[in-house]
Amino acid sequence: MTLDDISTTSTAKELGLSCVIPATPEKVFRAWTDPELVKVWYVPAPWSVASATLDVRPGGRSLIVMRSPDGQEFPAQGVYLEVVPGKRLVFTDAFVSGWEVSEKPFMTVTLTFEPCEGGTRYTARVQHWSEQSRAEHEEMGFHEGWSQCALQLAELVKTL
Repeated sequence: MTLDDISTTSTAKELGLSCVIPATPEKVFRAWTDPELVKVWYVPAPWSVASATLDVRPGGRSLIVMRSPDGQEFPAQGVYLEVVPGKRLVFTDAFVSGWEVSEKPFMTVTLTFEPCEGGTRYTARVQHWSEQSRAEHEEMGFHEGWSQCALQLAELVKTL
């Protein structure tokens, strides 16, 4: 898989990407839900994941601490809204643990893992609360970063 194999989308409040990952949906889903695996692929190199705590169930908390190349840490937390093993994950940063409202809701992510010829059709839809939030995310390098992570994800699942 290469960057050319990843299609990206952008609408007023949504960013997305889709590609075929040569692995089963169960393996791709596992890479999204196993904290040790998330640490391997979740951020584009040379960034890293300092820690990942995932309570993968509706209402469960997610906390992933991303580390920049200069050592600065950026916690990303949220709550899982829907979990369908091997098929679908939906999570948001609008809430933190215990359904407490976050200070600045930014996005809701819907991931689907569909079996297809060649492996899994992996689709990420990232909905934003406003057009401004979507524009900020796009300017932060959403398409480049999430595409690089999809390539890293594809490499990882080859080893599972």
